[in-house]
Parts: sequence; structure tokens; C-alpha cells
Amino acid sequence: MKKLVLLVVLISASVFAQKEADYSKHVATVDSTIETLYGVISGDKGEARNWELFKYLFHEDAKLIPTGKTKEGLHTATFMSADGYIERAGTWLVENGFHEVEISRQTQTFGQITQVFSTYESYKSKSDTEPFMRGINSIQLLNDGNRWWVINIYWQQETDDNPIPEKYLSKQ
Repeated sequence: MKKLVLLVVLISASVFAQKEADYSKHVATVDSTIETLYGVISGDKGEARNWELFKYLFHEDAKLIPTGKTKEGLHTATFMSADGYIERAGTWLVENGFHEVEISRQTQTFGQITQVFSTYESYKSKSDTEPFMRGINSIQLLNDGNRWWVINIYWQQETDDNPIPEKYLSKQ
């Protein structure tokens, strides 16, 4: 019986270690981290998301911060953890289909910190030709010497009275 328990523990540890190794390639560079971020929230209607990988991208104290207007017209920000985002948006993403595609990026790095202004378009399906929404993600990342961590994502959607400036639409 002890050998069986030991075997189960060893197999479990091996599977966990393999999962860590599999996910490590997703946070090896700024590019791989951003690509994984967009990829993991995207999927067609009814397609499950890999929330384990999503959470792996984020530092334990990271925040996801959407902005918008209140009914009174005031601009506001909502602060969520990765788990809070999943609770708030996870079901909607699967029920409606959602593909977020990066169309432009401006990156600034100093030492171990990077700030990315990432312009996106959102589609309900891969086959859609016109986005239903556009905006800018302001993504802050930290390299701890081993990997990149998403520290914050702060975003705003484009509106008729606040279109995305041309400088954030061109590739740089």
C-alpha cells in the first residue's frame, strides 16, 4: 500500500512538473507572454478557456483594470484579480465567443520592467471580418530573472467620442 501511495505521489509530482515546464515557454519573452494572453482568452462560442494557463501569466498581486463610464458619465476603473476576471467574464466569453487580436504594439523597457501599449480588435468568431470592439491594453510586465509576469492590464475601449489615435494603430 505504501508503494502505491508513493507511486501516486511521484506521478502527480511528475505531471505537475511537466505542466510547469509546458507553461514556462509561454512566459519566456515579452512576445510569448502577450501572445499567450491574447490567445488564452480567445475562442469560439462554446469553447472552454485554459484558465490555469491564464492565471499562470499573472503575478499573485496582479490587477486587471477595465475602465468605462458610469451612468452619470464619470470615468471609473474596476480592479480585479485574475480569479475575479474569470468570475466576471469567463462565462460570457464562452457563451458568446470572443477573439481579441492585437493589431499594434508599442513597447518600452527599462531594466526588468516593460510597459506595452497594445491596440486590439475584438471579434465574436474567427470568421468575422469586422470587429465589434476595439481598444488599448496598457500591460505592465516584470521579469524576475526567470520569467515574465503580467503585473497589471489597464484597458479602455474605443468609443465614438474617444477614437483610437492613429499613432496607436500603426505597427512599430
